[in-house]
Amino acid sequence: MSAAETRRQVLYWRLLARLFDPEEQATLESASMAVVGDLGLPAALLDPSVSVDTVVQRFPQLEAEFDGLMSEPGDDRDGEVRRAALVSKLLLNVFATGTGNVTAEQLQRWQADAGRFERAMGCEPGQLRGRAAGNTPGLGATLAGIEGDLVSRMRLREVLADNRLARQLTPSMSLIEQLLRDKDNLDGVALANAKALIRRFVDEVAEVLRTQVAQASTGTIDRSVPPKRIYRNLDLDRTIWKNLPNWSPEDERLYVDRLYFKQTAKRIEPARLIVVVDQSGSMVDAMVNCTILASIFAGLPKVDVHLVAYDTRALDLTPWVHDPFEVLLHTHLGGGTDGTVALDLARPKIVDPRNTVVVWISDFYEWREQAVWDGMQAVHRSGVKFIPVGSVSSGGHQSVNPWFRQRFKDQGTPVLSGHIKKLVTELKNFLV
Repeated sequence: MSAAETRRQVLYWRLLARLFDPEEQATLESASMAVVGDLGLPAALLDPSVSVDTVVQRFPQLEAEFDGLMSEPGDDRDGEVRRAALVSKLLLNVFATGTGNVTAEQLQRWQADAGRFERAMGCEPGQLRGRAAGNTPGLGATLAGIEGDLVSRMRLREVLADNRLARQLTPSMSLIEQLLRDKDNLDGVALANAKALIRRFVDEVAEVLRTQVAQASTGTIDRSVPPKRIYRNLDLDRTIWKNLPNWSPEDERLYVDRLYFKQTAKRIEPARLIVVVDQSGSMVDAMVNCTILASIFAGLPKVDVHLVAYDTRALDLTPWVHDPFEVLLHTHLGGGTDGTVALDLARPKIVDPRNTVVVWISDFYEWREQAVWDGMQAVHRSGVKFIPVGSVSSGGHQSVNPWFRQRFKDQGTPVLSGHIKKLVTELKNFLV
């Protein structure tokens, strides 16, 4: 083994030792300090209490090295050792979070380091944890789990009651979940700060989802409507192809006796979208994303959006569908799951089945499986476009009752899974 490989191994052995045992290993610590010193790197890289942001502020030349760190190998053996030192710092700060109470400052520092890690992975900060569209659901779920643990270890009510500490909080799905669960126990300054954090998070996610809606395909062509015979609709390729028999070799000209135009007419009758969301404890991410998504589609012309949330009771949230912030404040997370109450509330809303789509978001672990399935099957058979969704989290992680999953598949309406962009595309193709 070369000297460079040995030094790299020392740094990674120290990382593993620190991850699994917070106590210092004197030999590894001293050897790592020597390696870092030889590389001309700051000793702060070996101090877990120092954030990556602090390191970068003190040593600005390191910022470019941290970006894309996890995907770019070193140029040579010494470069690999240097990369190992930076990778160790990043991994230790993100994945070794200790135990005990957590302050707002500590949560903010971890979120900043996690953002650095996401950038090192080639993503935007917050992307893997669920604020935008992640491509590595396993890693995203791990980061979200760590963040959730930190939030649960924080004395959130005390932090919210202090304006200075509350301003230091960065909204995340884990934090929003805790705020929604505890909102009925908050008042005064604490409640005002909680609402401000929820509003900030809703606005951030809405911006991402609006972009995805704008980029999705724009609906189906109505073939029954003749195309407008205007120049911008001219189908030049088809016109040439259809008139090829009129080619004159003598004149070397193509004589066109008929023009062909593209059909561009879209669906013009109002479409009804009924979103049914399971608001039991396991579906917080779906509840947040879908209420925001429903509000975006409610802002489109000729789309009539209705929103129903349920656990063992059903709640019609349609009056607030244009404001996801108000929807979330009206929800009551937790409890069991009984889809029959949601069916009772949603069925009367189906007036024109052929022009209605029902999006049902749940893990489908139902108390009365057969009764819920019979009701869903009846809705589908009436002509409604029924879209079962197992997860609309940005990471795409889901757990769906296999009993329902198989029946949806047999019915020809397989559970939509993986990525919220799939749901955006499905809805926009039908509604717009």
